[in-house]
Amino acid sequence: MTSRITSRRLLMVAAGMSLLGGAAACKSPWAATATPEGRTEVLVTETPGAPVPSAAASPTSSSPTPSPAPPSAGPSVAPTVQPVRKALSEAESKPVYDLDPSQRVVALTIDDGPDPRYTPQVLALLQQHGIRATFFLIGENAVEHPALVKEIADRGHHIANHTWTHPDLRHMSESAVRDELERTSDLLHRTTGRLPTWFRAPGGDFSPVSLRVAADLGLRNMSWSVDPRDWSRPGTSSIIDTVLKDVRPGSIVLNHDGGGDRSQTVAALKAYLPVLIDSGYLFTAPPN
Repeated sequence: MTSRITSRRLLMVAAGMSLLGGAAACKSPWAATATPEGRTEVLVTETPGAPVPSAAASPTSSSPTPSPAPPSAGPSVAPTVQPVRKALSEAESKPVYDLDPSQRVVALTIDDGPDPRYTPQVLALLQQHGIRATFFLIGENAVEHPALVKEIADRGHHIANHTWTHPDLRHMSESAVRDELERTSDLLHRTTGRLPTWFRAPGGDFSPVSLRVAADLGLRNMSWSVDPRDWSRPGTSSIIDTVLKDVRPGSIVLNHDGGGDRSQTVAALKAYLPVLIDSGYLFTAPPN
């Protein structure tokens, strides 16, 4: 019986990849459109499914072989390469709460890590089910565990900015907010080779200042639509019940792998992910 259920889940992932893969050629992945209510709707066209290797690990056959540099009379100095940040449109600068409800797709987001106790357990579960997720990392945790940050990225998950110290941004100056976001983006870029393109304010408390700074740094803002409040340790059954009751096509689900004892979150993920998969849900994350 177990093998038949596992086979069914693998077939569903493969079917989802085939179905959504064709749409990806027609629409830009995670393209933002403004809704009448002023919220931002995201059109999901990226193929959900098993994590893929990071871009840094994928060879490109079309890249020409660089010519050797001419000899220099002076000492060699490595050039400083500044990351190129995308200019955001007004629609792209608004916080995203939901994905396209016309597709049976869920975005799983993991906050407050990395944590050496719980992040590896979450990664193992995601690998088991072939799910890509978005990890919103705190800078002061990431700087302590760079190997774990690289592992998240190397497994194909999306790396995102969750500030340096997890403060309440609503009561901070623009320079202080910029320092929180810029330090974190710079660290994640140095560690993974990827410049973060998404940001989540601690507590989901976006402010006019944080939205302005994020846009200046090329960061789109992601909130959520399903919050089981797992950070408060309400009990594994409570987390499971909230997710399964509130999830719908296009939901962005909030979970935590850092900030304390996250054993309830891990146990809840172990229980509700198979239920969502068996209900026909596919999972997505922004492109890397």
